[in-house]
Amino acid sequence: MSLSNDIRVEDIEHLRHGGKPLLARLYRPRGDGPFPAVVEVHGGAWTLNDRTANVAIHEPLARSGVVVMAIDFRMPPEAKYPAAVADINFAIRWPKHHAREFDIRPALVGGLGTSSGGHQMMLSALRPHDPRYAALPLPGATEDAGVAFVALCWPINDPLARYRMVKANGNTRLAQAHEAYWPDDAAMEDANPQLILERGEKVALPPVLLLQGMKDDNVTPDMADRFTASYRAAGGHIELHKFAGQPHAFIARDPAAPDAVKAVETIVDFVRRQAS
Repeated sequence: MSLSNDIRVEDIEHLRHGGKPLLARLYRPRGDGPFPAVVEVHGGAWTLNDRTANVAIHEPLARSGVVVMAIDFRMPPEAKYPAAVADINFAIRWPKHHAREFDIRPALVGGLGTSSGGHQMMLSALRPHDPRYAALPLPGATEDAGVAFVALCWPINDPLARYRMVKANGNTRLAQAHEAYWPDDAAMEDANPQLILERGEKVALPPVLLLQGMKDDNVTPDMADRFTASYRAAGGHIELHKFAGQPHAFIARDPAAPDAVKAVETIVDFVRRQAS
């Protein structure tokens, strides 16, 4: 365990597949709890990065009095969808089950996701009881994978539309990432937060924060607006914050830039309001 001013940081094994452990980086505020918690799912076109990708978000959240659990999960070529979403569902149940040990308020466990991680977290939040996602047993646990809130940064909430866009634009790297993660187009259509709402599926609708840069060529130009409108039409509460001139993943690109600082402050404020 390492100490960084007023937070404690440690890597823990929270899940194992065969002989391979999956690690989570746990950020814990010092002081009197119990604390709200956030399970964070990194982006990387479903195929890249790990639990360390978004330290610029993790540390300020933890310093604000939130336990942050940034997780690793199975990715291609090891596994395709829905393996990662099953790992995420398990990871949401894990801090609830270990709430006393880590000084967490189990009713205030939320989700955070960036890019493809935003897609996977939103999908898990909409369908916390889906048997495909809830398939991994947590011994002795009775908790479910429902979340109290979700914060999304530039999420791929319509992966099928994004796949069609990158194919049309000749973006081979992103098209190949889709093909590595998704079994087929039908899976992209089914496990699609935007289309789930448009189909009128009966889903969970936790409060959502959505941050979107307006110079983001990794999403279709209308993706954030469409999802926001559909979420509200379904009866959910969602707050959309747009950042003019900002590209995809702008917080990690330059964490000290004014818009990155503002975006992190917006996340912290949203989580703290949900926790209050």
